[in-house]
Amino acid sequence: MSNIKSNSFHRRKSHGPRSNERIRALDVQVIGSEGNNLGILPLKKAVEMAKEEGLDLIEISPNANPPVCKIMDMGKYKYDLQKKANLAKKKQKVVSLKEIKLRPVTEIHDYNFKIKNAKKFITKGDKVKFTVRFKGREMQHVDLGKKLMDRIIEDVKDIGKVETSPKFEGKQMIMVIQPN
Repeated sequence: MSNIKSNSFHRRKSHGPRSNERIRALDVQVIGSEGNNLGILPLKKAVEMAKEEGLDLIEISPNANPPVCKIMDMGKYKYDLQKKANLAKKKQKVVSLKEIKLRPVTEIHDYNFKIKNAKKFITKGDKVKFTVRFKGREMQHVDLGKKLMDRIIEDVKDIGKVETSPKFEGKQMIMVIQPN
């Protein structure tokens, strides 16, 4: 047997706020089950009061001095926290980045079709990344790509604005447009 110690010590992650005997402070600021302030009490007395009411003592604000604890039902508290988290998740808007690839010699019909799609993406609330790729001798005509990017900016200025102005990266010119 070797005497090498393993680095597999893992700390148990607590699930939710501390309650009852898991609270570490000696004295706590107690809020009653009806919401009234009961003042600063020793932890044991506060836990006894909660048990008498058939409820739990839950640490609401652990970083305060002394920690703020409330007498309430632990199950109901966790349920309320979950409801708040779900509501916040439901309200957030996820913005995705759509990419439209062009060439400096893209024909007018193809250009119009791609601009129509870009406008649809922007009105839906997505950002659109325009990429103009240059091949071979097209690298000598970077001005065509710049004109194309200026035309795109002009065509979508009523619904979107430039987030990242056109810039060259390798053999392609990139620009990002976001909704107004």
